[in-house]
Amino acid sequence: MEEMRILLRNKDKIDPKNVQDYIQTGGYEALKKALSMDGQEIINLLKEAGLRGRGGAGFPTHMKLQFAKNAQDDTKYVVCNADEGEPGTNKDRVLMSADPNSIFEGMAIAAKAIDSHKGFIYLRAEYTYIRPLLEDALENARLAGCLGKNILGSGYDFDIELHSGAGAYVCGEETALFESIEGRRGEPRFRPPFPGSKGLFGKPTVLNNVETLANIPPILRHGAEWYRGIGSPNSPGTKLFTVCGNVSRRGVYEFPMGVNLKEIIYDVCGGIPDGKGLLAVQTGGSSGAIINADQIDLPLDIDHVSASGGRLGCGTIFVIDDTNCIVDIVRNNLDFFRSESCGKCTPCREGGTRLYELICKISENRGTVHDIDTIIDLASTMRIAALCGLGHSTAVPVLTSLQNFADVYTHHIDKDCCPVCGQMQ
Repeated sequence: MEEMRILLRNKDKIDPKNVQDYIQTGGYEALKKALSMDGQEIINLLKEAGLRGRGGAGFPTHMKLQFAKNAQDDTKYVVCNADEGEPGTNKDRVLMSADPNSIFEGMAIAAKAIDSHKGFIYLRAEYTYIRPLLEDALENARLAGCLGKNILGSGYDFDIELHSGAGAYVCGEETALFESIEGRRGEPRFRPPFPGSKGLFGKPTVLNNVETLANIPPILRHGAEWYRGIGSPNSPGTKLFTVCGNVSRRGVYEFPMGVNLKEIIYDVCGGIPDGKGLLAVQTGGSSGAIINADQIDLPLDIDHVSASGGRLGCGTIFVIDDTNCIVDIVRNNLDFFRSESCGKCTPCREGGTRLYELICKISENRGTVHDIDTIIDLASTMRIAALCGLGHSTAVPVLTSLQNFADVYTHHIDKDCCPVCGQMQ
């Protein structure tokens, strides 16, 4: 199965720091077109194209822009979330390393849509090696007149500031990210007000991740009808998938939305190595649903994955072979989430730790049937009551693993032989 490279069209073909290389491939033509358009025309085009966010719940991109455009304020911001803290995810790193100008162009178009003149890229702390590349690319784009004052001779001003995080997973949440840029501890804010009316520095703000912003220039260049012709009816376009875990060929791949998960695992990535069998797949990173081997005939678009109990999210596909124990996988997930909780809200701060303790108890063969009931109640409460997505997501692998691997939990509780790891627990 061949990839469909739209976002990765320039990977390994251009010098990512050289803006002239990008321009020669048609770069900044979309921005030139956008600068001649009214902001509402840009938003309407993205609405017609059906672009949805590529990092979370798939929120329509045009709606974020519309909220900020409608806000009455002379100062507005466009923010690129390049924090990419989800374990196993590398697609934004690949985009930034291979084609940073596509991100700058997407930010500039979004800025024109809402009448913003300042943007921020919030870069993951661990991506220290990418920062010099982005700095050079930004400066070269300014020297070429694509950023800064009077961009492309249009009379419109827009520039981008680069800001590095400090290594907190919670800063992938938009309001915690704002707090970090403003120099405070990264903690989510209570909402409302929402970022579209009061975001960064209290001003109307549009925040999207790297991949979402990189989708904007191709839509402006080729049109909404072209974009609608790719992917699924409710999830148009392509998606970047980071395939990791127990597969023969790991990597970042680009396919139309709706590509079949089973085909990616076996046709694209060569299946499970060393003659082992498939146990499970976790979609959307560590915060995603864990499904079993019988459920992988699944179209990978936003709505189908949501219907499976998880979310497409960042597009990570974590493949787990049959030498692993699902209870141990969930315990590892919870250990990560409890350590990354900012502690601001009780459901996440206390609930994450309590879930971890209960799963450890079951893993160590000290659990009871009553513990399962407690886990379900606690995880369900966290999905409703936690302040931000970290607390909501912590519950997803727990609840889906209980639903799809109930027998494994039962064997641990009964102090029987675990059918997955094959060891007496």
